[in-house]
Amino acid sequence: MTKQTRPTIQVPFYDLRDVHEAMGIQPQIEEALLRVAASGRYLLGPELAAFEERFADYCGAAHCVAVGSGLDALQLTLRALGVGEGEGDEVMVPSHTYIATWLAVSACGATPAPVEPGEPGRRGADTFLLSPDRLEAALTPRTKAVMPVHLYGHPADLNAVQAFADRHGLPVVEDAAQAHGARYRGRRVGSAYAAAFSFYPGKNLGALGDGGAVVTSDAELADRLRLLRNYGSREKYRHELRGVNSRLDELQAAVLSVKLPLLDAWNTRRQEIAARYTEALADLPGIDLPAVAEWAEPVWHQYVLRSPHRDHLQHRLAEAGVETLLHYPVPVHRSGAYAARRPRPADELPHAERLAREVLSLPIGPHLSDAAVDAVIVATRSAALTLTGME
Repeated sequence: MTKQTRPTIQVPFYDLRDVHEAMGIQPQIEEALLRVAASGRYLLGPELAAFEERFADYCGAAHCVAVGSGLDALQLTLRALGVGEGEGDEVMVPSHTYIATWLAVSACGATPAPVEPGEPGRRGADTFLLSPDRLEAALTPRTKAVMPVHLYGHPADLNAVQAFADRHGLPVVEDAAQAHGARYRGRRVGSAYAAAFSFYPGKNLGALGDGGAVVTSDAELADRLRLLRNYGSREKYRHELRGVNSRLDELQAAVLSVKLPLLDAWNTRRQEIAARYTEALADLPGIDLPAVAEWAEPVWHQYVLRSPHRDHLQHRLAEAGVETLLHYPVPVHRSGAYAARRPRPADELPHAERLAREVLSLPIGPHLSDAAVDAVIVATRSAALTLTGME
């Protein structure tokens, strides 16, 4: 038996302290926080207005309405569109996604109608995103909207989704929580009708706490969202709608304004790391690598492998000092939140269930050194080669 050697380098999955220090932005963040603290203005002030203008411009949209979280961005957009006002309203969502996509639909009183991705299988197949070819089969008279997710930083096929939606008079609400800066066919995500973003700290553009935003070029939708986020009020003590309290605070807006000018460079570094992974791991047995559509420029929020021996692979990587995560090990329809009232029978979502068994995310981020990337590659190759006899 060979003696287990200790790893020469530890690679954590993601550490915000490393990100801020490696990127050299800690002083700017601290200055922004002190500036807001001294201003005496903490909500709906100049920092928020400035960030909203900058982020709308970055996305190629006319308006940005920043709110308390990515989940709020999704559900308030649906509410602004009237989703949930009719009995039995449904919204098409991916079967493989983070649960927030479904929760936003449920929060409006509507029902998530899951749409499967392409069939997992041959190497190079696009297996993660909602498949536009499956939308027609999921359509019912109760369908009120379509919510594609730009999962793991790869944009959904918005042209195909929008063509379907146009045929049936449905709005498209993009869940762009993981795709800040991604492009499809040369356009940034968020430049279409409405897109919801999250600024959770671990996102490509992350705050120091929760936060979110909706970008849109529809002035009426933006106005309604501003009402909904602020108790349904545009004037104190006068409430036009049954709104909520969901406002991105001045501290978070100031931090995001520090980070936004750096986002493209950070995304470029993620793309470089993803390219290295893909080149170095392409010949490995028992592993399927993430695919990129020819019309897409993903920003690699996650780099997600698939393997039928996922748990073994993760264990071996951990032994080598490489931390990995699972996005997402429990299909949403199997979670306790939805198990009692599944919108579709479980046996109709086999692709989502298979992905949940097979996905494994490698470390990725602008802070990773070349040495750390090398360590991930060496450890993954070594671990994968032990899978050969398990096929």
